[in-house]
Amino acid sequence: DGRLTFYPGNQTVELPFINFMKRHGTIFLNAYTNSPICCPSRAAMWSGLFTHLTESWNNFKGLDPDYVTWMDLMQKHGYHTQKYGKLDYTSGHHSVSNRVEAWTRDVDFLLRQEGRPMVNLTGDRRHVRVMEADWRNTDKAVAWIREEAINLTQPFALYLGLNLPHPYPSPYAGENFGSSTFLTSPYWLEKVMYEAIKIPKWSSLSEMHPVDYYSSYTKNCTGQFTKKEVKNIRAFYYAMCAETDAMLGEVISALRDTGLLKETIVIFTSDHGELAMEHRQFYKMSMYEGSSHVPLLVMGPGIKEQQQISNLVSLVDIYPTMLDIAGIPVPQNLSGYSLIPLLQGKAEEEVSPRGPRPSWVLSEFHGCNVNASTYMLRTDKWKYIAYSDGHSVLPQLFDLSADPDELTNIAVKFPETVNSLDKILRSVVNYPKVSSYVQEYNKKQFISWKQSLGQNYSAVIANLRWHQDWLKKPKKYEKAIDEWL
Repeated sequence: DGRLTFYPGNQTVELPFINFMKRHGTIFLNAYTNSPICCPSRAAMWSGLFTHLTESWNNFKGLDPDYVTWMDLMQKHGYHTQKYGKLDYTSGHHSVSNRVEAWTRDVDFLLRQEGRPMVNLTGDRRHVRVMEADWRNTDKAVAWIREEAINLTQPFALYLGLNLPHPYPSPYAGENFGSSTFLTSPYWLEKVMYEAIKIPKWSSLSEMHPVDYYSSYTKNCTGQFTKKEVKNIRAFYYAMCAETDAMLGEVISALRDTGLLKETIVIFTSDHGELAMEHRQFYKMSMYEGSSHVPLLVMGPGIKEQQQISNLVSLVDIYPTMLDIAGIPVPQNLSGYSLIPLLQGKAEEEVSPRGPRPSWVLSEFHGCNVNASTYMLRTDKWKYIAYSDGHSVLPQLFDLSADPDELTNIAVKFPETVNSLDKILRSVVNYPKVSSYVQEYNKKQFISWKQSLGQNYSAVIANLRWHQDWLKKPKKYEKAIDEWL
């Protein structure tokens, strides 16, 4: 969560290695994902292109498998490249449920797609390695630095992708139940300052924006939650951030011990944030800060130390930045801009050949748990969120300087601002057209999936992750799908 955990002056959890990077490098205070879900956001990061350009519509549909990423280009230009851990930019290999939920979001029904979020404490005070898969990948990356990188005669690019901090799939009901367990051990939980955790304000269900209500419902968050439950979910999430920080620490320590740290640029970022019960939601898929705002820290030779940058940047900027670092010519058609001038502390006037960096960032979402394509334009103090075709769902406007918690939608109050931001948004993306394209795509995908099942369709669709709701009135829900088709 870019806003809560990595903001300067945060008092909630100790993150020693994030702080090490802040001291020895640059932190971007306003970095955003270009799509707040794993696969599409990674597609943007590895391609340097906005989501609607690569057509990375959901967690199953990302970049084409043969897409040339920045790492492919670095390898072509003499870099030794190495990847470990979670990549997820061509397809998230997510379950059938994830796919069907994304395709059927335009159907006129409300079904719970997730398990209710909960916490689980495991092990004792000696239990350090809770997320074992991430630790295995961290060990591999560290071994590679200590045994291979140190002997290379060519420059290297190493990528390590972690799952943490991310809720775990609920263990008790297979893929048909949601991913909703915040899991940690006493070792990490003790690093969280429990009394510093704020409980977010919630709007009443009746006051919620209709898309927010749909999201809260499908995420199983519309029921009653005690203050203690909400605080625990947030505390466990922070503990998972602390475990992530320790993995970053292993990489930094390996670079330091081998003498490589002084000649290596280190970038720490994330594909999206975690709402952790802000706005009565967990997970991501939302344009609220907790979900769309990401950490971005960079340190290394030539990068200004103890620098805080408030310029708006986003994950599409990673691609041109990596090419810039490697001295590879940056293609002109990218959505992103190199961060190198900012990182070196250069004035905005010293711009790239493409002209100045825009004063806005774009994020968009077309996947599950949200029943309309969503487009977010962030400028100086404004966040403008438009939906679908631009008129059938009301937009949202937040003044982040006056309302950092995004509790008051002032779109009706400021029609001129909405108009001018909508104009900018439409100059970047013809969003009504993209939304209708996604609707067609969803329908086509669903039909071919349905046909592939033949006689089994009714049984399969009834037993996806929404089975507990579906099985109460299977005929009603099947009929809703038929009407949609």
